[in-house]
Amino acid sequence: MLWTRVCTDGEIPDGEGRRFVLQETIAVFNVNGEFFATIDICSHGESSLSEGYVEPDCTLECVSHMARFSLRTGQVLAPPATVPIQVFPAKVEDGTVYVSFE
Repeated sequence: MLWTRVCTDGEIPDGEGRRFVLQETIAVFNVNGEFFATIDICSHGESSLSEGYVEPDCTLECVSHMARFSLRTGQVLAPPATVPIQVFPAKVEDGTVYVSFE
């Protein structure tokens, strides 16, 4: 698997997300020191998921539509979204967050 450097683990506070433009426009989230990466646009409409509400149970609520998604799988947990969001493998090594687009 090919890994792309995104940021340091200190750049994203716990319980928050940030938008990054790499091969894809992604959102990276920190949940209790575990990092998750998703596509940045809500599957229900043109809203940035990086601005959403991150819950300690690894769920994300879209700030515009209130749809909820699993950060682990991308599955829809609450409407109005019906289509899952794309997720990407993420890891932290030596304080650096990496994402794979493969």
